[in-house]
Amino acid sequence: MTLAARRRSANRAIYLDRSLEALPIFRLSDSAEESTITYSPLTGGRWRVLPSPGDRVPGTFDQDVYVEILHRYAEAGFPHDGTITFTLHSFLRSIGRRVDGRTYEQLRSALNRLERTMLESSGVYLPVRKGIPLEGQFTILTSVAIERRRLADREQFTLFPVLTASEPGDARVVISPLIRDNIAAGCTVSLSSPHYQSLNSPVARRLYRLLEVARESGTVTWRVPLEELAQQLPLAQRYPSHLQRVLQPAHEMLLAAGLVRNASFRQINREWLVDYVLATRNT
Repeated sequence: MTLAARRRSANRAIYLDRSLEALPIFRLSDSAEESTITYSPLTGGRWRVLPSPGDRVPGTFDQDVYVEILHRYAEAGFPHDGTITFTLHSFLRSIGRRVDGRTYEQLRSALNRLERTMLESSGVYLPVRKGIPLEGQFTILTSVAIERRRLADREQFTLFPVLTASEPGDARVVISPLIRDNIAAGCTVSLSSPHYQSLNSPVARRLYRLLEVARESGTVTWRVPLEELAQQLPLAQRYPSHLQRVLQPAHEMLLAAGLVRNASFRQINREWLVDYVLATRNT
């Protein structure tokens, strides 16, 4: 799809960098304690997610913030400089979060984390215009600026009865040039915003993103080793029985949403596999 066509349908879809979507970024279990995320694809190379000193690996809230930023990027017509502006109040509403001082601070932290968390590619992430996998580091956001609202503007935020250091404000973020270039070049996957929001599990949301990578490769059925899938999501669990217990509810959500026609586990010899049959896209 051309950039012009994507602009016309931007309000109906979220466009994400296909190369980045194939790689793990966001921790999906609040109990996980990894200081970094490391992934070595079967095709070779290494990918690492390195939090800034004193911070943590991006998590489930950060995943939703990332997807909404790219949604707004499409809605804005894919601005050339990658700059997106929004009020924190409207952003929290868009991702279905309660608006209060705590979630405002969560959003502020998430935006800063997306700017400061280093994504390190050793021959894994592919900037399509360069034609060769990246050897280097980058961040999802290259700039984050949050300006607090003036006192006179506060009355419009009736859901903030107590506003101290966490009063609402306006945010200005800039998306990485690498991500923007891949989207402009058509190296994308597209999500339906209503479908994404309807999935109440962070694992189901991540699976939806990953299954769209499989779709864009031209496949209707996708078979993946369970161990490889766990690393690609990523999941902290390692035993096949534990992984299946985590994935099964997500599979049921994807089936109920009509995003897959089938999702099943099977064992061949001593290896566990997961088989997905993708549903026909209705948009």
